[in-house]
Order: sequence, then C-alpha cells, then structure tokens
Amino acid sequence: MLKKPEILMTPGPTPVPPEVLLAQGSPIVYHRGPGFGEVLRHVTEGLQWVFETKNDIVTFTSSGSGGMEAAVVNLFSPGDKVLVVSVGNFGNRFKKICDVYGLEVDFLEYEWGKTAKAADVQKALKPDHRGVLIQHSETSTGVVNDIESVAKVVRDHPALFVVDSISGVGGAPIKVDAWGIDCAIGGSQKALMGSPGISFMTISPKAWEANKVAKCPRFYWDWAPVKKSYERPDPETPYTPAVHLYMGLAEAIRLLRDEGLANAFARHAILSRAVKAGVKALGLDLFGEDPERAVCVTAVKCPEGIDGDKLTALIRAKYGIIFAPGQDALKGKIFRIGHIGYLERSEILQALAVLELALDELGYPVKRGDAVAAAEEVFAQA
Repeated sequence: MLKKPEILMTPGPTPVPPEVLLAQGSPIVYHRGPGFGEVLRHVTEGLQWVFETKNDIVTFTSSGSGGMEAAVVNLFSPGDKVLVVSVGNFGNRFKKICDVYGLEVDFLEYEWGKTAKAADVQKALKPDHRGVLIQHSETSTGVVNDIESVAKVVRDHPALFVVDSISGVGGAPIKVDAWGIDCAIGGSQKALMGSPGISFMTISPKAWEANKVAKCPRFYWDWAPVKKSYERPDPETPYTPAVHLYMGLAEAIRLLRDEGLANAFARHAILSRAVKAGVKALGLDLFGEDPERAVCVTAVKCPEGIDGDKLTALIRAKYGIIFAPGQDALKGKIFRIGHIGYLERSEILQALAVLELALDELGYPVKRGDAVAAAEEVFAQA
C-alpha cells in the first residue's frame, strides 16, 4: 500500500528539490575516478562560497554531530581547557563531546531560549582557554546567536573559535573569513536542501597549526588524510563516501548559486516573518530571545492545556505535516516550525492552516483563517 509522503516543516531534514533527488538517482560514479572528483570539487568550492571563505573545506560522510566531533578531535588534546557556550541541546552536545575526549570544559550555560552575549563570553574567557565552541543556529530553541559580535571578542584572544552552523549555514549569514572563524561546521540536510549524511568543516591556517599538535585520538575523523586526498589531480576522499549524497549536494549547491546567497537569506527571512506573524495572530507566544534573528526555526510556546507532543502528533497523523516537538526540558512545552531549505510561501500557508485546524480540534479557541491572513499580509508587503 502506498504511503503518503510526509511534508517536512522541521529544522532538518528539510524538503529536497526534485533536481537533487534526480541527481541522487543518477547512475553512480566511481569514487576513485574523475567523475567523482568533479562532484567533490563542485561541493567543496560551493561550500567555500556559502561560508564566504577561502579556507580549506573538508567533508565527511556523517551526520552533523560527526562534524562536531571531528572539530574537537582535530583541534584539541586531552586536558586542554576550552569554553563551551550553550543556549540549548546542541550546545550541551558540544560539552559532552569535549568531556568524552578529556578536555577541561568551562561551561557558559544560558537558560534555554536565551541568546549568547559577547560581554558574557569576554568575561568567561581565561588566558589558558584553547578554544571557544558555540552554536550559530541552536536547533532546539530556534535562537540564532550573534556570532559576529562574539567573534570580535574571541579575535582578541589566542583561543580557536569553533562554530556549529549545521542548521544555520545557507539560512542565516555566516562570514567565516570576515568574522575570523577558525572552524565552522555544517550539514547537508538543513538550509542547503540536501539529503542527510554529509558534514563539512572550514579550517583556517590557525586551525591547521592546532591540528598538527592536537593529541586527541582520531582515525576516520582525521582532517589531514581528507585534505591530502582532495589535493590529488582528481580529488577524492580517503574512505568510501556516500557518492549519491555528494551528487545530490552538488546539485543543491548549484540551485543555491542560481538563486544567489542574498536572495536565499531574504527568502528565509520572509518565510520566518510570515510564520511568526501567523502564530501570533492565533494568540500564541513565540519562544526564545531575539525572535527576529531566528530565521531558521520558529519555536512556539504551547498554550495552557495543550501538550506540544500531542499537537505535533495530531498534525502528523491527520495531515501528514511534520512539526518538531520540544526537546529535553522543553518537551511538551513548545513546538518548532522549520522554514529553511526547499520551501516557498505556499508551504507556509498550508502549515499555518493545518495548525489552526489542529488547535481547534484540541480545544484551543481559533478564528479560522487568522494565521493564514497574517502570513499573506507579510508576503504581500515583501
């Protein structure tokens, strides 16, 4: 029996363009030949363009969390002191990875929904910190940290600046070279419109120097063999990659280049404003500080008497649209609507209409059409 496809309104994975699916369904190319070399070069140079950097890019067949681990093991040694800045679940994950490898972590933890402040980072920085690790877009709460302001503080310190932009890159600006980021981490399945399975990192000259003396154990995650393999006449990876995923990501980046980075940022910002206007028209409160910066994910507080998990489960079961529930401490208290990747205005209107129906079914007073009308007004003014 055919199953209806799910309509993703999540922070990731996000909807994949048909051109990307076609590329992933093309005949496979040999990963030790010029065909894959061309694909890998398109991906690598395209990622430099997205990150606005001339620094090296390394890629891995892995989840975004693999990219976070790769950054830690390539830059630090057991016993190194680092500052981890956390505004949610994935900031906490950075700490867990550092703990596993024996790093000494000073933990600047914010209440979930708050954004990191450059002044707090400056106050927390110590002379012997070897690194500062932070999230760009914190997927669990929707907030987007002001990485540029934090970067200005870290630039005056010898610490390496490591930024997880897995759900941010391509959706919100991140200027690696201009801001002085030593390692920025991304994933294929978010704003870049690819399928899950590829992580990637930017590596500054300063990060390469740290890599030479880092003592954390590593094999698969080692950057050096990846760089060496890429520098062959026909670029390749040291270990067998997910070839079709790379083919899809190359096509996704081509589509993004055709759209233009500024246009993609503008599109995501407009979708974000429309979602937030629709939610507020229903009398719901947004969750998180600086909501205007939260262009990748909108987190919404559940109204009294409505469980977020039940709400998202109802929408999924009855309408086939996937909203993300709250995580950990926010379980049942919020739900999250993603608006990055291969999404346009019609999907936003559809999602808000379904939200109205589900809230009404659960007993929350709704005036049908208010959310959709509020979003349409945003689109009309854009």
